[in-house]
Amino acid sequence: MKVILNQDIKGQGKKGQLVEVSDGYARNYLLPKKLASEANNTNMNILHGKNDAKAYHQQMALEEALAQKEKMEKVEVLLSAKAGENGKLFGSITSKDVAEALTMQHHIKIDKKKFVMPDGIKVLGTSDIEVKIYPSVVGHLKVTVTQE
Repeated sequence: MKVILNQDIKGQGKKGQLVEVSDGYARNYLLPKKLASEANNTNMNILHGKNDAKAYHQQMALEEALAQKEKMEKVEVLLSAKAGENGKLFGSITSKDVAEALTMQHHIKIDKKKFVMPDGIKVLGTSDIEVKIYPSVVGHLKVTVTQE
């Protein structure tokens, strides 16, 4: 019997998946406990509608991420910090600082967790920072640090 899973079931599949199980397993366990629903025309149409909506939302998020990447790569973020004579900063510029400056200067809001800065910026000058906006979309942001 074909059923649509309402929850993840170990050994059978993930939620929303169409699987083939034995008639007894479906009738005596999955259907009474509402772990699955029968794969009739109505339920199949609902499943296809949910899958189409999910694909549409993913496509919209990808397009938004690409637009944000394009806008972000055209701008430069300017920061100032105290530094010693040799150009090393007292402390460092963190992803939080860069995210706040990007929002304040260019009105582009990106979460600080998306910036790839393992140690932060520790020297004066221009740095190119990688930003993982979406799983398949990676942008680069130009950050210039000047002395206060």
